[in-house]
Amino acid sequence: MSGPPPAGLHGGDGAAIAAWLGVAPEQVLDLSASVNPVAPDPVPVVGRHLGAIGRYPSGADLARATRALADAMAVDPDRLQLTNGGAEAIALVAAEIGGSVIEPDFALYPRSGGPLWRSNPHNPTGLLASASTSCAVWDEAFYPLAAGAWTRGDPGAIVVGSLTKLLACPGLRLGYVLADENMIRRCQGRQPAWAVNSLAAEAMPDLLAAVDLATWPGQVAMLRAELEAMLHRHGVRSRPSQACWLLVDAPGLRARLAPHGVVVRDCASFGLPGVTRIAVPSRAGLARLDEALSRSGASERKAQ
Repeated sequence: MSGPPPAGLHGGDGAAIAAWLGVAPEQVLDLSASVNPVAPDPVPVVGRHLGAIGRYPSGADLARATRALADAMAVDPDRLQLTNGGAEAIALVAAEIGGSVIEPDFALYPRSGGPLWRSNPHNPTGLLASASTSCAVWDEAFYPLAAGAWTRGDPGAIVVGSLTKLLACPGLRLGYVLADENMIRRCQGRQPAWAVNSLAAEAMPDLLAAVDLATWPGQVAMLRAELEAMLHRHGVRSRPSQACWLLVDAPGLRARLAPHGVVVRDCASFGLPGVTRIAVPSRAGLARLDEALSRSGASERKAQ
């Protein structure tokens, strides 16, 4: 078998590795995409709303979903705009104000000059920004799982977010912009019609009802500690993190694990060659990663 396909720019390579292995995507453990490992299975919830597929999203659907998110976040719904994933939220705000970053940071942020953008916790390091750090645009896609709160709430700052990380349903595509009413109107003027699909809009209130920010961050932290200890047993040292992933200095780890149906994130796209990002898995995922590391290590020793 030839080597695995090259890493994608943003992770989420499970389907590509599955095709390379000739198996269904569900048979691959994709730890190249960081989503909430303790979220309830969204499939039964979304399944109750499949009838929405047969119609265009209505203004009422969108308003109901926006109100549900505003209530959860304890913010004015006029300050919220739902988007087709965090990627659209980023694109809409970037089109309005441009932006710059301090590298490394997420590849989708604008780098045309202008106000400073930053992920929080920082992607890829996984560290939360200090209270004294200021920024024009915060990407808080992973903030609730790291801090146990929906938003940091900096006055005057724009926030972009991705519900699909928190709810572990990246295929559903749900994001948002949180800003002052003027910025929201400007972004709404740029958004294509029907950007948020009917299924996502109708299911969102039920998905949000299961969110538990009082306990999820602690559960994720426990799994992260177990992941760190397990990696250490295999001779892989991780860097400090407050997010739902760990960075490790382990050149070639992606290629080692891929034949065993486990996918991790190559951080060369962040300008960090030899560094790998590993999403915190569920406890079942930890066991599978442990086995894959054992098998890959044995294969490597045999080849030597």
